[in-house]
Amino acid sequence: MQHIGSFVAIGDSFTEGVGDELPDGSVRGWADFVAAGLATAQGGAVRYANLAIRGRKLGQILHEQLEAAIALDPDAISINGGGNDILRPRVSIDHVGERLADAAHRIAAAGIRPILLSGGNPSGVMPIGAVMQRRGDALARAVVSRTRDLDAVYVDNWSDVELRSPRFWSIDRLHLNAAGHAHVARNVLRALGHPAPEAWRDLAGASTAEGRRDLAYYREYVLPWLGRRFTGRSSGDGRDPKLPVFVEVPPIA
Repeated sequence: MQHIGSFVAIGDSFTEGVGDELPDGSVRGWADFVAAGLATAQGGAVRYANLAIRGRKLGQILHEQLEAAIALDPDAISINGGGNDILRPRVSIDHVGERLADAAHRIAAAGIRPILLSGGNPSGVMPIGAVMQRRGDALARAVVSRTRDLDAVYVDNWSDVELRSPRFWSIDRLHLNAAGHAHVARNVLRALGHPAPEAWRDLAGASTAEGRRDLAYYREYVLPWLGRRFTGRSSGDGRDPKLPVFVEVPPIA
């Protein structure tokens, strides 16, 4: 078990924490939970930064966030990406997996511990579930096969059967809710050899993907998403990284 005194997360909406919205309009998410969980388990504050921006494809994550994260010289960097790539009609899954693996090797070469993790699997709750299942499976295989030589943690949320339950997904059926993000954080902490704080045990999502998909769902979530795809826009346009510099996260009392 390695002490992690500083931790940087890079990625897209999954890592930013979209779906776990707080009353003030900000988002929390699994990476915030992991920072608090590490501080609690290790008995001291952890320095934490989160460079993730929603809507980013993998190329943008690597261009905008990877070197910036390495420059912060943390003990560990978590990396997730490719979810927005595999939602596109045409994509080379093998190429996406290769670039993710290359990024993990780049992190390791800098003397920083890589934490690779897959996102949750929304195929059971979203309209194009069968396509997502095939592509997500292929991406996971591509990443794992290319990172076996690394001393890196790989957290396989994609294959977590429990996490596929609608109760872990927000009403948009694409992002995890608060309970889902806490579940992912437990998976990450377990992979790092630490327990999750008891305070998360009864955490529930403010909204869930339970119930049928009706016309209102397509009007509120699917059509705007399609509109952005057709016009080349992104939900992250004009947004800054969530936490571009280190903040100190104390242990949970």
